[in-house]
Amino acid sequence: MITYDRLYIGGRWVEPSDPRLLDIVSPHDQSVIARAAQARPADIDRAVAAARKSFDEGVWRLTPPAERIAVLRRFNALREENAEKIAELISMENGSAGWFTRAGQPGLTRQANAYLKAAEEFAWEETLAPSDPASPVRSVVRREAIGVVAAVIPWNSPFSSATSKIIPALVAGNSVILKVSPENSPSMGFLAGLVEQVGLPEGVLSVLPADRETSEYLVSHKDVDKIAFTGSTRAGRRIASIAGEQLKRVSLELGGKSAAVILPDADLGKAVAGLKFGSLLNNGESCIAQTRVLAPRSRYEEVVTALRELVESLKVGDPGDPETFIGPMIRPDQQERVRDYIRLGIEEGARLVTGGPQIPEGLEKGNYVTPTVFADVDNSMRIAREEIFGPVLVVIAYDDEDDAVRIANDSEYGLSGGVWSADEERALAVARRVRTGTVTVNGASVAFDGPFGGFKASGIGREYGAVGIGAYTEYKTITV
Repeated sequence: MITYDRLYIGGRWVEPSDPRLLDIVSPHDQSVIARAAQARPADIDRAVAAARKSFDEGVWRLTPPAERIAVLRRFNALREENAEKIAELISMENGSAGWFTRAGQPGLTRQANAYLKAAEEFAWEETLAPSDPASPVRSVVRREAIGVVAAVIPWNSPFSSATSKIIPALVAGNSVILKVSPENSPSMGFLAGLVEQVGLPEGVLSVLPADRETSEYLVSHKDVDKIAFTGSTRAGRRIASIAGEQLKRVSLELGGKSAAVILPDADLGKAVAGLKFGSLLNNGESCIAQTRVLAPRSRYEEVVTALRELVESLKVGDPGDPETFIGPMIRPDQQERVRDYIRLGIEEGARLVTGGPQIPEGLEKGNYVTPTVFADVDNSMRIAREEIFGPVLVVIAYDDEDDAVRIANDSEYGLSGGVWSADEERALAVARRVRTGTVTVNGASVAFDGPFGGFKASGIGREYGAVGIGAYTEYKTITV
């Protein structure tokens, strides 16, 4: 049993305003795996006040960038040393299969290193040469911290989401309140313990688990200068409206319904092997999952059969079992949401190739769903348009490349996607036409030095690398 009966506010573990502890329940068997304090508005007030004080006094923002980078390198090194423990905690609280949580640890290192390398090369201040040689005026352009940042992250990939926000926000000199999901109290409490060891000044970082109502209190707080949010598009719209009313800076990384375009010349074996990870990572509870598979009519049944064989080969079960590929959904309501979408697909007239709404045999105690593939799907169906957030794939036929691009782009979302072809240049040509923030070719992994974010309803702004750091700065121009 893991217990966190205090909250990490401004660098200190303090008594919560509400002493009641929340039971954190295993998605695998409903056993209580942890108990943790949850932040309430009074705790938010304390965290924001500490952040405001630290920022206004300049204890962190006036620290030279090289020293800020060094502190965050220490954090990254500590996280690497504890990678196995972190993977275990996330599997336990989220139900994520162990292969996924362990495979994600090197990615966290690359993500952090990309930010820190970009910070070393970042133009914190530069002097511009006059555009008119006759002008005596020169401009000094600075990039300065915004202020107090409310970083609100989802439950599905907590360490990655936390890293993608606190490292650029802190390296830019901001003070941060990291608001995490109640389900992630164990792993995020562990993160706070790591942060405690690296030497941040008092007030600069708080890590607070809290419910949705308390989250809205945080993002609405008058002393918060920027909101950085990852989560659902519905919640993103609400946060954007709050930010607009209060003229807060805001960045949003939201949902997706990404398309994987299999071109007629693709090596189907390689494509399906890649979609095992690109479409079904983290039990399908991933915003970048490529869950719309676009197949040419000439090879449609071949693609459907290959996906059926893939999905039926995957072990569903205990996330602690090294043979498991797909674990349970995080909560019973998420389990029912996915099962309802499977029922909906059947009602809409899609062909159920494998899977279905039944709970896998022997796994009735947990939040399990049966991985499902639908064929004969029209892109107008809800199962093709709405983010299901579970192991459900839909296969859509297309006539030619123009039709494939049209279908891929016929979505309110635009976060990710993929193209598969034996001809890399052909795949690149199609990828350039797909209106999403990220497109992978032949299963390439996401790079952390390039910008990441979404078109359309998939978000506003970008994360990763120098662009991600810039999202936590304001421009200041001084003319001399």
